Amino acid sequence: MTNQHKHLIVRADIGWCPQEEDLNKISDWIRTLIREIDMKLLAGPYTTYVNETGNKGMTSVAIIETSHIALHIWDEVSPGLMQLDVYSCANFNPQDVFNKVDELFQTIKMEYKFLDREKELVEVKA
Repeated sequence: MTNQHKHLIVRADIGWCPQEEDLNKISDWIRTLIREIDMKLLAGPYTTYVNETGNKGMTSVAIIETSHIALHIWDEVSPGLMQLDVYSCANFNPQDVFNKVDELFQTIKMEYKFLDREKELVEVKA
């Protein structure tokens, strides 16, 4: 298998923001996303809620085989703000990630960059 070094960076305005009591729901969502994109979970997800005024929100990270997924959500702004990184050494379809985001977080607006980082930072069409 040849490593692919694909990196999906997502910024989304979202209609539903998880709260402190939703830690398990977000960890489950990350696990489901990992299965959906056919990756192998190695550690985590580790999910926590920051309750500091001006920086309130959820963070979750998971280590997948030689790669990672990182999710950050700020819930004090309206709409909520999500930042999501999916870095993988295997091919995956970004649309699968977009669908999972839409399904739970009620996406209002989504922007992304999909990069091939194997030799240089090259943007590829999703």
